[in-house]
Amino acid sequence: MSTTFNQAFPQGEPNDAFAQYFAGQSYLAPLAGGSVPVSNVTFEPRCRNNWHIHHGEDGGGDQILLCTAGSGWYQADGEAPISMTPGSVVRVPAGTKHWHGAKAESWFSHLAFITPGDGVRNEWLEPVDDAHYAALPADAD
Repeated sequence: MSTTFNQAFPQGEPNDAFAQYFAGQSYLAPLAGGSVPVSNVTFEPRCRNNWHIHHGEDGGGDQILLCTAGSGWYQADGEAPISMTPGSVVRVPAGTKHWHGAKAESWFSHLAFITPGDGVRNEWLEPVDDAHYAALPADAD
């Protein structure tokens, strides 16, 4: 599958360090470090991450996702999936079980921020069930 994808930020390198937590190929481009690191995460079509939870205290651990290119999904446990297209922004409160990834027929990129605080960490959980993912609309939007 071609990795050519027109987007404003670098696609980055294959996200091999976290490959075990993704179905499909993702790419990671760190954009800024410091107390609020920012990364561009790119997902090939059908790629998604496992369910996971960002933990943190004292205001830390919230995740902000800003879609910059393509079309993807965000879903919190027990809630309807949210379609993400360029300009979409989702705030994921710390402690929320969720997943995000590309739609079946589209590449997807988002900038990801985690708010700083005490005890900020990520807990990786089970993969998104194939049947659950397959039931989502495949079109780019």
